[in-house]
Amino acid sequence: MAIYRIFPESDTFIFSENPVGNAGKDEILEVGGYGDISDTGRAKRTLLKFSTTEIQNTLNNKVGASPWAANMHLYLAQASELPINFTLYGYPVSTTYTNGVGKFGDLPVNTSGVSWRYRNADESNAWTTGTFPTNITGSYITVQEGGGTWYTGSAGINLEATQSFSLNSELDLNLDVSNAVDLFYSGSLYNNGFLIKLQNDLEFNTTSSIQLRYFGGDTNTIYPPYLEFKWDDSSYNTGSLSVLSNNQAQINIKNNKGEYVDEGKQRFRLSAKPTYPPRTFTTSSVYLTNYALPTASYWGLRDEHSEEMVVDFDSNYTKISCDSTGPYFDIYMDGLQPERYYRILIKTALDGSNTIVDNKNIFKIVRNG
Repeated sequence: MAIYRIFPESDTFIFSENPVGNAGKDEILEVGGYGDISDTGRAKRTLLKFSTTEIQNTLNNKVGASPWAANMHLYLAQASELPINFTLYGYPVSTTYTNGVGKFGDLPVNTSGVSWRYRNADESNAWTTGTFPTNITGSYITVQEGGGTWYTGSAGINLEATQSFSLNSELDLNLDVSNAVDLFYSGSLYNNGFLIKLQNDLEFNTTSSIQLRYFGGDTNTIYPPYLEFKWDDSSYNTGSLSVLSNNQAQINIKNNKGEYVDEGKQRFRLSAKPTYPPRTFTTSSVYLTNYALPTASYWGLRDEHSEEMVVDFDSNYTKISCDSTGPYFDIYMDGLQPERYYRILIKTALDGSNTIVDNKNIFKIVRNG
């Protein structure tokens, strides 16, 4: 297993209602299609960028040669007037822009960075609105030109990421952007970040006010956006250990120190034993003998205060490993947010049923320096 997260170096949103206004320091990122007070159709789109250096460091020094996936996550803050079904799209931005330090609704209007019409501060360098290069496009309506430009593909690689929602869907955004991140990593595509937008036929609409508001990187909550890398680095070799099978068992973390700085990787060792060990002739206590967990065993992390799963059980990416000493798993502490408490949960299959073990194994991440 392995999961590692990096957080955006910049994020903002652009809005056709004020085509020169900047929102580079707003706590909220918005996507939508709605009518304004004059019944003119408007649109909002979000821009995020993750550091190329961090992407390269993650893939070079953590993932290595393992197959991997990268997903961009945003947590929903508020939504209104959503249709029964809709789709959000994510694309790599095709050109540079300045993030800016404005906020939505600033008076006077802040023009310190990117806006619906312009890429840079002080209303300079308009977004391209026609004669797009190969594999690059944009989307707008007459008299509301702008809204960004983005790649749809490159050398036969699809760069469009989509997520569809229905009436009862979880509305947090989780876009698979592996293809784009791979091109950023190799240098085949310059990293200008991502643009997130609503499907075309719902933007600029006047019959409803579709608004999706997500927490941004400047939020003072525990829900900033992030880019999550997932890969399988698990190893399962039980050696001479027996595999635990009885659901009457004791499973616990052996080496939780309770507090860790936000850097490096921590290996957690598990103690796994039957509550009532089988009788055997031995010169040592059977209660000291460690067991391997079944291969279908996974770890998860839950936020101690919100009780939300920060890392959910994943049959591909949170597998518990095993060696001759016993079961174990690794957590990258610099991929978690500092000054938060996390609870470790274990899920395993014993005696034909899934068991979730919660022994109140809690640790805190503290900021280094």
